[in-house]
Amino acid sequence: MAGGFAGGGSGGAEYEGKVTTFVIMTCLVAATGGLLFGYDIGISGGVTSMDEFLLKFFPNVYHKEKALKAGGNQYCKFDDHMLQLFTSSLYLAALVASFAASLTTKTFGRKVSMLTGGLIFLVGAVLNGAAMNLAMLIIGRLLLGVGIGYANQSVPVYLSEMAPPKLRGALNVCFQMAVTIGILIANLVNYGTSHMKKNGWRVSLVLAVVPAIIMTVGAIFLPDTPNSLIDRGQKEKAKTMLQKIRGSNNVDNEFEDLIIASDMSKQVENPWRNILQPRYRPQFTIAVLIPFFQQLTGINVIMFYAPVLFKTLGFGDGAALMTAVITGLVNVFATLISIFTVDRFGRRALFIIGGLIMIVCQVAVGAIIASVFGMNGQGTFSKGLGNGTVGLICIYVAAFAWSWGPLGWLVPSEVFPMEIRSAGQSITVSVNMFFTFVIGQLFLTMLCDMKFGLFFFFAGFVMIMTQFIMFFLPETKGIPIEEVNRIWKNHWFWKKYMPVDDIHA
Repeated sequence: MAGGFAGGGSGGAEYEGKVTTFVIMTCLVAATGGLLFGYDIGISGGVTSMDEFLLKFFPNVYHKEKALKAGGNQYCKFDDHMLQLFTSSLYLAALVASFAASLTTKTFGRKVSMLTGGLIFLVGAVLNGAAMNLAMLIIGRLLLGVGIGYANQSVPVYLSEMAPPKLRGALNVCFQMAVTIGILIANLVNYGTSHMKKNGWRVSLVLAVVPAIIMTVGAIFLPDTPNSLIDRGQKEKAKTMLQKIRGSNNVDNEFEDLIIASDMSKQVENPWRNILQPRYRPQFTIAVLIPFFQQLTGINVIMFYAPVLFKTLGFGDGAALMTAVITGLVNVFATLISIFTVDRFGRRALFIIGGLIMIVCQVAVGAIIASVFGMNGQGTFSKGLGNGTVGLICIYVAAFAWSWGPLGWLVPSEVFPMEIRSAGQSITVSVNMFFTFVIGQLFLTMLCDMKFGLFFFFAGFVMIMTQFIMFFLPETKGIPIEEVNRIWKNHWFWKKYMPVDDIHA
């Protein structure tokens, strides 16, 4: 186990089998569900910085920005609740959809949820690209949110159940890798369409059909997980699938554990009520606090509004979009670090190191903005200081991309026993989407009101969450997913919630 104060080892049962090409390809195809989430995160910030888009849907913002170019409070130039609703409405829909996705996932399997999410996202992308008014634009965003709610509920669980224990971290992080690739592609698309004389924003929005098609077609050909097949009574098919993904006929021990876990889950009539029982207090706490903290890192300030933020700092339209491309590249390459280290050094080490670097960068960015804009929001960045600020933001993005980015999805998806797994993942997604909605809806207003202090606000939360990891998150590296429950009984704090029969099982 990683250092710190959390108890518990990282050992678990050793199942026979090897890492097969089939399971790696299956997980890579499933992980493309992250492209939906990533493309939308990147695309919304780009189109909201395009003059043609603002003039059509948000003329007040357009005229205010042009007026403030001659001088005035730079903190408030994009403050508009309807503009923020364009970004944030998607995540409110995803929050609600994640609960419906939980029922779909448990009843029909993980792949059906992925297929449903891809189809609904596809319809939303077409509506957005064809939008003639703000109402049509928001309806399209809501449908995109439903698609993302389904994808984010099913894909991490699918990856955790298919992957062999020793590669579960790396293969699950592929979901976040797909998210970062989606963000980068969106930034590149925005940079290209910004040079179009007309309807560049339409091209940016309608191209969201591409990741939707990739996920939808991929889901058609994906097999379902052994866990899901067992849960739906298809035991022979489940054993055959387990043998195929493990590359061995000798899977009796693992198969027996899956059967036991499924039988226990069927004794639970209402997983939503059961997850509130004291025995599941550790998992419930992780399901709520990890996604809550992930959003309070402030990362979506960068991912949603990077071009807007860089324009606020004085960059021109093209430079702001290109700078967003640079942060997108950093995001992709830093996520690779997590893929190659998460199963070697563990989850806790990446969380803690990433958190410490993020704190330093946020404090430094806040201090620089304070020195230039002060309290009245008037000032101009020099080229050197502007580039230095971009450099700090890139380091911050890199630290997030190997820590809270991928691990914010990985850790909650691997700590739930089968009887509450679907409900637990829905809670994780809904909490994530709710606070993504809050940040998306309030950031530009918070920037106007809190000014440079906003960056200190997020730095304070990163300090709190890093301490939470140090004291309360045990290491899950290398433990079979149906045995992860054992980590809580050895933890200095959580063991008091574990029933005696669990402790001695």
